[in-house]
Amino acid sequence: MAALFRPAANLAATLALLLVAAFAVSGIAWWWLWSRTNYARHVYWTISQPVPFSHEHHVAGLGIDCRFCHTAVEVSSNAGMPPTYTCMTCHSQIWTNADILAPLRESLANNKPIAWNRVNDLPDYVYFNHSIHIAKGVGCSSCHGAVDRMPLSYKARTLTMQFCLDCHRDPGPQLRPKDQIYNTQWQRTADTPSPATLMAEYHVGGRTLTDCSICHR
Repeated sequence: MAALFRPAANLAATLALLLVAAFAVSGIAWWWLWSRTNYARHVYWTISQPVPFSHEHHVAGLGIDCRFCHTAVEVSSNAGMPPTYTCMTCHSQIWTNADILAPLRESLANNKPIAWNRVNDLPDYVYFNHSIHIAKGVGCSSCHGAVDRMPLSYKARTLTMQFCLDCHRDPGPQLRPKDQIYNTQWQRTADTPSPATLMAEYHVGGRTLTDCSICHR
């Protein structure tokens, strides 16, 4: 009886199996790696806002301290957003009729807060407290990046579980002197106290920093 398949069929079958395997591996790799890219995590994406607020202009240009707008950052788990009358402290005197600030004037006239869009957002199952990080010497730029160089705000860090754990396992290098916490351009110098010194000053350390209950409550 004649053979049903020619010898070349073996090569064709082998190539077909290799092609299927390559597609399977590529699909798994894409599924695994894509979600870990900065693009998928929206890192460096500018977020559209009702008013295109520029931190670069207000912080670096005018020298406004973070706490002028984010008044709760030292005492609350939430940094807080400025009420409209905080903005109008200045804008009742300057740029009073600018079209770009129309939503601000409407907010004041209607006594309705501006609905800002979140730039840095964590899942509901993650607990984060701004005040404790500030109290323990963690600077704003450690998580938010160089905000004073952002014409429009964007997410500067991945804020993944691994990002947080890297710091909680070795917090010393992320700590800074109290007078530099709000300085987004701060760099460690030879005169900066050592990480061990800052950890002792802020009473930071211990195995509890990596306990699940620290962030998941």
